[in-house]
Formats: sequence, structure tokens, C-alpha cells
Amino acid sequence: MPVRFNHALLAAYDKSESATFFARLFGLPDPTFWGPFATVRLDDETHLQFAEPGTDTIQMQHLAFLVDDGTFAKIYGRMLALQVDHWADPQMSLPGQFNTNHGGRGVYFKDPAGHGLEVITRPYPQ
Repeated sequence: MPVRFNHALLAAYDKSESATFFARLFGLPDPTFWGPFATVRLDDETHLQFAEPGTDTIQMQHLAFLVDDGTFAKIYGRMLALQVDHWADPQMSLPGQFNTNHGGRGVYFKDPAGHGLEVITRPYPQ
């Protein structure tokens, strides 16, 4: 079997809030709950799990999602409708914008726990 990505676990202050935020923004089905996890399934059968670590401090993680142009437009439209703070750059110096790097579009934002999320339409050059 080839090596394939299956899931990631993100710490959350409120697993339901973080999972629901992600599912709504990305236009995915509502999260499911099992044990300590709130799980959001992505379109490629991978999934994100959110869990509450029982600590006041969460180390920020960064996840980037590659989508097609139509999906980006939908996600960005939901970001605007939900008034999600976002930036065209990871340094957060270009607020309320998206970038056109690498011949596509990209945007950075944070989830309720402070994790850095990114949506891009073209992969970065290797």
C-alpha cells in the first residue's frame, strides 16, 4: 500500500466550536463525535479530529488545503459572510485580502483555537 495521509489531530479549546467552524467554512458535513474527538471528514476520505487537551495553552499548528478555483470562491465567500479575519500573507500584514501567488489564489486565517489555516488553488513549487 502506498503512503497516504489519513488524519490529523488539532487541539481546541472547544472541540465542537472548532470542528463546526471548519466544516461550515469548507462546506463539509457537520462534525461527528466519538469519545474525546470531534471529526470532520474531508472530500478525499481524510479527516481532521479536534480534541480538548485540558490545558490553557495550545501550540499553534499550520495546515494548508489545496482546492480548485470554484471551491476557493465558495470558501472565500463564506469567509466574507461569516466575517472571518483573513490575510493575503502569513505575516498577517495584508488583512482582508487574498493573494495570487503561483498563478492561483491563496488566503490565510485562524480557527477558534488560533491554528493557522491556509487555502490555496495552486501548489507551491517544490
